[in-house]
Amino acid sequence: MAVKTNAKPKARKSKEVERSLNEGVAVQHRVLVCSGGRFESQANAQVRESVMDGWAECLGEENVASVHISGAAASIQYLKPTIVFAIGSYLPESTYFGEVCREARKIGAVTVFWATEDPYEQDAHYRISNDFDVVFSCDHWGHNFYQRERVYHLPLAASRKLHYVPLTAEGDRPIDVLFCGVAFTSRKDVVASLMPVLSQLNIKIIGPGWGEFGTGFSDARIEKDQLIELYRRSKMVLNLGRSLHFENNRYVITPSTPGPRTFEAAAAGAFQVFHEDTYEMRRYFTTEEIPPFSNLVDFERVVEKYIKDDAARYRASRLAQERTLAEHTYGNRIRSVIEKLQSEGLLA
Repeated sequence: MAVKTNAKPKARKSKEVERSLNEGVAVQHRVLVCSGGRFESQANAQVRESVMDGWAECLGEENVASVHISGAAASIQYLKPTIVFAIGSYLPESTYFGEVCREARKIGAVTVFWATEDPYEQDAHYRISNDFDVVFSCDHWGHNFYQRERVYHLPLAASRKLHYVPLTAEGDRPIDVLFCGVAFTSRKDVVASLMPVLSQLNIKIIGPGWGEFGTGFSDARIEKDQLIELYRRSKMVLNLGRSLHFENNRYVITPSTPGPRTFEAAAAGAFQVFHEDTYEMRRYFTTEEIPPFSNLVDFERVVEKYIKDDAARYRASRLAQERTLAEHTYGNRIRSVIEKLQSEGLLA
């Protein structure tokens, strides 16, 4: 647990909030979402779009704007938001958040950062930790290592617009086991350990670095629409964490919270099996919704139970999708943000 070294900043409300409180008028908040660092990945760009949908669900599209981080400071004076909401990576030195926060303070806007790459960049959190009123971290364990007050855990989620697909009957699913994602070392180790079972199935493992494994493996990159179609054609989707750490040498924080693909796949109606090395997954889904495995014996048991049972897979997929739409959308996450800002006295 990190030592909290900085005094808790004095709560302040935006000028619009203060004026509305004095006049007894309901506050209509406006949010400016800013992100898009120099090395932003396509995955992070999709998260930004999903976050926009979440804010629009809560505040209305007319009260939500998005700008590239490089133009955020100039946009604040023009758009006059009550909330400045930065998301993504804080690693690139060329991405300067201090200027954005200073401009926000001039108009009394609340500043929030949602770190969507934790804990893989944790050594560099000093670049944002002293600028923003509130920091949210996507990783439950990693959020303990910020040396400041007002740091909270906020997992990533799924978008109703981008990821939800109505469930269909099991029908023709020629792919027994699917995995899409980069072949990080930890993922290669897991897949190699499962080969005695996988080698007996019709598998499709796709992503940069997998081609060397041979039949059933590909180095291809998959677009979102293609991935949704692969979900529809697959009986079982492997859910494997990643191990690509950029700046995580000080505490060597072990990732804990499932990544966004977990929620996205569930919203799309995929039947997932989760490689579990901690019990963190149980905060979000039950074993009936997303069955876990930790080793070859566990995996073989899950395969034997579900691979030929269409009804059991459909039931689990339905439960996971229902859970996601009820609890794990970006609308849910943004409502949590608003509630936390209100409880801190930063918003009315």
